[in-house]
Amino acid sequence: MVFIRDRMGKPLTMTEVSVKVVSRVFNWILDLELMILIWVGLVPSHLFRLLLYRMAGIRIGKGSRIHTGARFFYPANIKIGQDSIIGNDVFLDGRATINIGNHVDIASEVMIYNSEHDINSEDFHATTGSVTIEDYVFIGPRVIILPNVRIGKGAVVAAGAVVTKDIDEYSIAGGVPAQIIGERKLKDLHYQLGRARLFQ
Repeated sequence: MVFIRDRMGKPLTMTEVSVKVVSRVFNWILDLELMILIWVGLVPSHLFRLLLYRMAGIRIGKGSRIHTGARFFYPANIKIGQDSIIGNDVFLDGRATINIGNHVDIASEVMIYNSEHDINSEDFHATTGSVTIEDYVFIGPRVIILPNVRIGKGAVVAAGAVVTKDIDEYSIAGGVPAQIIGERKLKDLHYQLGRARLFQ
């Protein structure tokens, strides 16, 4: 009798095999969608990109823009509010929800992850956790945000920081891992971010 085994060598029932086959086909379709979105991300037209990103399931508020080179995973779990600007070459991981508020400025090459491997498990399985970025937050270039993080209203994350835990409203955080290094003085925020660069 031939047993089908998983990657850890455990024999699988026919039901488990069927689930794995369906999952594999789903992932092939997802990979194709993500490849298309990479190509879409290189087109120098905000309106064209936003149209296709919305068709892929990303919820994008009025006046928000995503610059060229953005990459996504599970785009249907990503929500961006109004008047937010996402810089070029960002990575938004939608394996759990990402909620980006209104008037949020995310600089270039920022990576937001909401899935990571459990390094202490026998099978190295993935765990997930949502990321929430509240209104009027500024995320500097090359910041990495890890799962289960909430960045409070008006907070600032300095360039190159690695955010591993929540950041309070109006706090300024920086470093690896990110620590509070200051506080934003102005608390009555009501600005508009303005026009994104036309061909980026």
